[in-house]
Amino acid sequence: MAEHSKIISDGVLDLHLSGIQKSFGDHQVLRGISMDIPDGEFVTLLGPSGCGKTTLLRIIAGFESADQGKVLLGNLDLARLPPHKRPVNTVFQNYAIFPHLSVFDNVAFGLHSRKVPAAEIKSRVLSIMDLIRIGDISHRHPLTLSGGQRQRVALARALVNEPDVLLLDEPLSAIDASLRHDLQAELKSLQRRTTITFILVTHDQDEAIAVSDRIMVMKDGRIEQQGSPEDVYERPVSRFVAEFLGHANILKAKRVGKSLAQTSLGNLHLPSEPTWMEGTIAIRPEDIEVRTDDRAQNSLPGCVQERLFRGDHWELRVDSSGQIIRVITAPDQIHEIGQKVFLEMPADDLQVLRD
Repeated sequence: MAEHSKIISDGVLDLHLSGIQKSFGDHQVLRGISMDIPDGEFVTLLGPSGCGKTTLLRIIAGFESADQGKVLLGNLDLARLPPHKRPVNTVFQNYAIFPHLSVFDNVAFGLHSRKVPAAEIKSRVLSIMDLIRIGDISHRHPLTLSGGQRQRVALARALVNEPDVLLLDEPLSAIDASLRHDLQAELKSLQRRTTITFILVTHDQDEAIAVSDRIMVMKDGRIEQQGSPEDVYERPVSRFVAEFLGHANILKAKRVGKSLAQTSLGNLHLPSEPTWMEGTIAIRPEDIEVRTDDRAQNSLPGCVQERLFRGDHWELRVDSSGQIIRVITAPDQIHEIGQKVFLEMPADDLQVLRD
């Protein structure tokens, strides 16, 4: 553990944010953000451009100051420390690697700045480069590296300083899709092995689901919903979350019974009683079953309008009472355009939204 951790009592390195507010002129970017991040958790701040996620990351790092609120790491008030004194390191979207330095010297830069003894610098740099699998390119310069290699160098340079919290500002956004999937797996594996708290900022829903222990979905400077990837994906609380995280069919509904809703497609039995008289319900495309009869509960008639083969699944567009419903089926389930079908929407897979 780095030397700064000695000033944090009992070794408790949980991160606490309380009532964070930030405005730029008349525009309020953050509206009372509060969160607790346990030591060693991988948390993702997910949301569209302008929701405040990068500003929040910069406040934790010390590159911006909050108008109100506190940022505590254990019992250490981070607001009292300039960025270079905080037990936090940041990996930026553009990596910010020094082009005139070799990979080894890039990784060692922070240790030299802190006047760490030369022997310790060499030991720590070689160790972290071995962990991130860039030891064989230590003599090379950044302009000769691929995007994936530069990303690894940026990670190594941040991790060699032994931060208590690693902040990642969309570090994979400039990398092509196939390599990005591989690096997502490596990033999650690296976090498990180092047990450092990771906070990732991204607008990529697939990336957030793949790597996170917990996702915080942000909208208009607030946390709209937080939970495990499974919880947030399977149980969205609002239309915004349902549509932003994955794909969802949204149905306007009117409550006509304790757990029964009337929609433009027909009546649907719900898993629980809505709190509203009129509102919305959602169902994921992969949760809908395509049948040839209407014997199941919540079966609604439809006609296949379009089908797209996605390799590991079929994507269907089904017209049901004038509304296009998106459905995902297994690759061995063949449905022809124009085919009459019934869409089964299991009650347990219907999500009653708050709006």
